[in-house]
Amino acid sequence: MYSDKVMDHFKNPRNVGEIENADGVGEVGNPVCGDIMNISIKVENNIITDAKFKTFGCGAAIASSSMATELVTGKTLEQAWDLSNKAVVEALNGLPPQKVHCSVLAEEGIHKAINDYRRKQGLEPWVEKNLPAHDHEEMTCGT
Repeated sequence: MYSDKVMDHFKNPRNVGEIENADGVGEVGNPVCGDIMNISIKVENNIITDAKFKTFGCGAAIASSSMATELVTGKTLEQAWDLSNKAVVEALNGLPPQKVHCSVLAEEGIHKAINDYRRKQGLEPWVEKNLPAHDHEEMTCGT
């Protein structure tokens, strides 16, 4: 059901925790399945130098959070903003269709953390792009 990459990020998640005095924090959740993600970032000279997460959810949610933090670390804010849920899924070597919403939450968490940083800097938040619609009937969060 899950790729080896998903299982690796679930069993050995990277960047777990929270950044003390984070420059930006994004918390997202899905009321249908109960997943909750908290992503914090440290920014220096427009570059995300550190990203950490705390996730309550299924294996796919944990793996998506882990991979997303890996993908944005070392990137500019603009590059990190452009990280799509599709890129997270591809980096994990795929997710079952009913678990793709976990990668969408990771993308939304990164966006919220970046916009939290922008607000703290006195900047206008960036507008969220249209994320894929979810069929809540098909979402499952059991592992």
